[in-house]
Amino acid sequence: MTITQTEAFEAMLQHHGALEEHVNVRVATLVGAVERGIAYEPAVAALVAYLAEEVLPHAVAEEHTIYRVAGVRADLADTVKEMTAEHRVLTSATESLANAATTPAAVEQAMQIGTLFTTHVNKENDLLLPVLLEDDDVDLAQLLVQMHRLTEEAQKAPFIEDAATPDSEAVVLSLLLEAANELANAGHGDRACKLVASAWAALRTPRPALAVRTTASLHRLVRLVTSEPVAFHSPEKGSGAAADRELDVRHLAPAQRHEMIFAAYHGLAPETGYVLVNDHDPKPLRYQFEAEHAGEFTWDAVESGPEVWRVRIGRPSPDGAAPGGSNVSEGSGEQELDVRVLPHGQRHDVIFATYGNLSPGEGFVLVNDHDPQPLRYQFEAEYLGNFTWDYLESGPEMWRVRIGRPLIRAAG
Repeated sequence: MTITQTEAFEAMLQHHGALEEHVNVRVATLVGAVERGIAYEPAVAALVAYLAEEVLPHAVAEEHTIYRVAGVRADLADTVKEMTAEHRVLTSATESLANAATTPAAVEQAMQIGTLFTTHVNKENDLLLPVLLEDDDVDLAQLLVQMHRLTEEAQKAPFIEDAATPDSEAVVLSLLLEAANELANAGHGDRACKLVASAWAALRTPRPALAVRTTASLHRLVRLVTSEPVAFHSPEKGSGAAADRELDVRHLAPAQRHEMIFAAYHGLAPETGYVLVNDHDPKPLRYQFEAEHAGEFTWDAVESGPEVWRVRIGRPSPDGAAPGGSNVSEGSGEQELDVRVLPHGQRHDVIFATYGNLSPGEGFVLVNDHDPQPLRYQFEAEYLGNFTWDYLESGPEMWRVRIGRPLIRAAG
């Protein structure tokens, strides 16, 4: 059935209204969670996922249809340029939200996104579409059909500006996430979560932006897993949390928490562990551990909400291996933090978070693949007189530095 110009116009307005409503509801959910002091990470993930999967693909489609037609008109050219620039800002803001460093930063970024999108939609509804509706040379109905097709194509390649140059890895990821969602809806949520966690493990270092989207999808899938059994490893008999240090990640941004947790795990010696403290159930993290370290970790729930969750994460002893090992600095008994396994953009945040969890008199051995001299300048700027820095090994392939917190703050 062929639709009229007016019907196409109304359909575009309705779709804009639905997009705006969904964005604002998700922004309000995030802000409300922070105000009530409850876990807000799922709200961040939901907002980022909706922007990535619905809003940004729609923006790409608009640029190749509505904006392309409107841009040739002298009276709309400047408006189209301005609105195209707003799409770029929205894309950048979405990535910034996914990697917000603090709770206030996440709230501020989300509110800016909501305000920007509302202003952008109103501008298109009031300044662009009515003019095109009155133009006899413009076929809004045909543009609407083209937009639907291009939106579907853009949804296969999130965070790109040009639908003509799709990202093949992003396309494959979108197909995988779609399949995982169907698997979960068919009653196999546990299998779906493990599949997505495996994709996250493959993407976290080479494609961190895609890994963020995968993590958001994993959080949504976990909510579909109710009574299904989850095949994770129980702690070894006799292991416990009494003598283990706590790793409290509640003060970290959501994008930094998992990297910090995995870095702490990599620093464990066999038969040791730490107690993770979180403000929500870390069930998605268990799937990610299973994807990367199946059979090489223990997981023991110590406290299960409703406000605080504590889980002991341990590294079991390999068969025939004695306690201790390469993850403990020889002669010191201190953990090694090997950041070579982390993306470069995340290393400094993890190092500073590890330092922040030290008690006076404690330290850790940083292992890196280059001289961390820039990091030392950052420590001087942040903690002048309140840290120690001792080179244990200086290249050419590996650098090891003991970073400590002194018992008594040294004089400046």
